[in-house]
Amino acid sequence: MYNGIVNVYKEQGFTSHDVVAKLRGVFGQKKIGHTGTLDPMAEGVLIVCLGQATKLSDMILTSRKSYIATMKLGMVTTTDDTTGDIKESCDEAKLEELFSDIDILKKNILELLDSFLGKSMQIPPMYSAIKVNGKKLYEYARAGIEIEREPRPVEIFRLDLKEINAETHEISFAVECSKGTYIRSLIRDMGERIGTGAAMSMLIRDEVNGIKAEDGYKISDLQSMKEEGRLGDAVLPMDELLKNSPAVKIKESGLKLLSNGNRLRGENLKCTESGDDAISRLKSAEFFRVYVEDELKALYAYDSSSDDYKVYKMLNV
Repeated sequence: MYNGIVNVYKEQGFTSHDVVAKLRGVFGQKKIGHTGTLDPMAEGVLIVCLGQATKLSDMILTSRKSYIATMKLGMVTTTDDTTGDIKESCDEAKLEELFSDIDILKKNILELLDSFLGKSMQIPPMYSAIKVNGKKLYEYARAGIEIEREPRPVEIFRLDLKEINAETHEISFAVECSKGTYIRSLIRDMGERIGTGAAMSMLIRDEVNGIKAEDGYKISDLQSMKEEGRLGDAVLPMDELLKNSPAVKIKESGLKLLSNGNRLRGENLKCTESGDDAISRLKSAEFFRVYVEDELKALYAYDSSSDDYKVYKMLNV
C-alpha cells in the first residue's frame, strides 16, 4: 500500500470524487482521499492522500491556497459562475462604456481589489456543499429552494490584477486566501461593487501549501507511470505538507511514551534544528513533527499548563 500524497492536476469536467475513484484503480488501494474540493469547472492542484497520509487531510484544509481566477462582467448567475442560469444581465452599452478606457478601468479595478484585502464575512454560494439542517446547499438549490446563508469569516491575503480583456469583458487576477473562501462568492461580490454583476468564468488553483499546479500529474500521466512501473515516483512523503513546522527526533527514553500516545518532556526530544531558539520555536508552534529515525510518527504540541508536550495527532506508531 502506498502512503503519502500525490499532487494531482485536476482537469475541467472531473469532480474531485471522480479523481479519487479513478486513482483507487490506478494505485490499487481503497484508502485514498482528496482534500480541498474543486468544482468541476475548476482545474489545478488537488492533493490526494494515500494510506496513512489520509490522517493529514484536515491539516491540509487549514492551509492558505492560491488561485488564478477570471470573472466575466455583465451577468449574475444561479451558481455564481458561467455554468449557471443567468438571473440578471447588464446592458451591453454599459459594459462597452466601462471597457472603453482601459487605463481608468485598470485604476478602478486595482482600487476594487485592494478593498477586498484582509478579513471579512462572506456569504457562500447556494451551489456549495455546506450543510444546513443536515442537507447540502446544492441539494436545496437543485430543488429550486433558496436558503438564507450565514456569512462566514474569510481572509484575503493577496489580490493581483493579471489581465483585462475588453473584447470578452473579462478580468483575471491572482488571489491568495484562507480556508473556506469561495472565489465564486468573491467574484459575485466584486461584480456587485462594480455595478455590472459578475460570474466566474475560469479558476485554476495554482498552489496549496507550497505544492504547485505546474508540478501536478494528470490522471493520464499517472496511468502511464503505472504501466511503466514508475508510479511510486509520483508519491511524495506525507511530511512534505508539514515541512514548515518544527521537527524533533525521539530519544530512547521517549520511545515507549510515544508508542502509547503519552505526553513527552523536553528530555525525550532531540531538536533537528540548532540554535538557542529551537526549543522556543517548538513551544510557540501550533504543532511539531516527531520522528523515530527518519520516519514521521506523530505530531505533538506544547502544553504550557504542564510544561510538557501532548499529542496533536498520531500518524504511524
